[in-house]
Amino acid sequence: MARRRTHIAIVVANLPAERDRRVIRESLSLEARGYEVTVIAPRGDRTLRTLPGSRNVRLRPYPLLLYGSGVVTFAVEFVWSFVCVAVRLAGEVARGRAQAVQVCNPPDVYWPLALVFRALRRPWVFDHHDLCPEILATRGGGDAKGWAYRILVLFEWLTLRTATAVIATNESFRENALRRGVPPRKVTVVRNGPSADEIGPAAPRADEHHRIVYLGVLGPQDNVEGAVLAADELTRRRGRTGWRLTIAGDGESMPALTRLVAERGLGDVVEFAGWLEGPQVDALLRSATVAIQPDLPTRMNDRSTMAKTVEYLGRGVPVVAADLTETRRTAGDAAVYVPTGDPAEFAAALDALLDDPARRAAMRACGRRRFADVLAWEHQARAYLDVWGRLLPGPVTVVRQRRQSISKSSEIHSARRRE
Repeated sequence: MARRRTHIAIVVANLPAERDRRVIRESLSLEARGYEVTVIAPRGDRTLRTLPGSRNVRLRPYPLLLYGSGVVTFAVEFVWSFVCVAVRLAGEVARGRAQAVQVCNPPDVYWPLALVFRALRRPWVFDHHDLCPEILATRGGGDAKGWAYRILVLFEWLTLRTATAVIATNESFRENALRRGVPPRKVTVVRNGPSADEIGPAAPRADEHHRIVYLGVLGPQDNVEGAVLAADELTRRRGRTGWRLTIAGDGESMPALTRLVAERGLGDVVEFAGWLEGPQVDALLRSATVAIQPDLPTRMNDRSTMAKTVEYLGRGVPVVAADLTETRRTAGDAAVYVPTGDPAEFAAALDALLDDPARRAAMRACGRRRFADVLAWEHQARAYLDVWGRLLPGPVTVVRQRRQSISKSSEIHSARRRE
């Protein structure tokens, strides 16, 4: 007699699995509930076979062909990721796994696979991470009237409509799904954010030396150069002592950012911490005085919840950000909002906040309350697992019965393969 648990395959195409903290949290939550999980994602650390922090979440990586901007590059990325994901999902099915699939975007190209899995009566869940049409426009590859943008809108519509269930990262994404014709019963909001266990105890902050922090991906759409230019402006307001900007993360904008820091002579006030893992993120943010969220008020940013915002609030770090709909819904009074995201606006807000310890203390308390009461992953995991509870019979072990032939009886064992 052999046992096998219900298996879920998670597909993510824009980050290695070990760098996607949302996917890590989802995978660990599923594993804790009793599901088996495999994550199909671009190759990162070649030594990894299982997801860090998990007992046995399998990794099925594929090589990343290229990364860049523009319509042609997007198209090549989409085709390559589709082929790689299709081959690996077929392998999972052949091995008796992938009783259900969760696909995370970008890109929105996997809907033909959704049709196949739906025909096989296997749930296909769409975890809506980003608005792909708006990403194209933000990265300079198209506009709302261009053919490439319209194709991505069509792909988004097909992705949403072919899914068994849709997981939206905030209310704006939920409203987007409803506009695309998805029934409300099929859409569940599951926000981004760390769990309470990822956050260490509050540490005293040395107000005589302020640390301003940016945490996240360094891409064209993230406007991290705005944070560097705000630091440049801040040197004229406060001088060059008593504060420092730490940029933690990695991405395609890193070379341009390091050049900008060198050209502006900011090496003494701006430092790059590189990509940090969970404990390092926690240590950095608990030492921070203020955090900056330099995302500009574009259509995409206005509707998106920045994962870094919840990371900031969980550690009680006051935030300075552009005035965006979902940022306000997330941070509330734990943030100071500037109108347009101009570097001079950021510098002025940072300067005022660094000189106002009472306001910072009130914002810290507000941020921690919002995290503890609403935003922590423990709250989100319940909604996330409820989706799977409705779609699957549950992590009940499947028992294969003994089979007897005419001449002999034998016991059939199912073996799990790790790759």
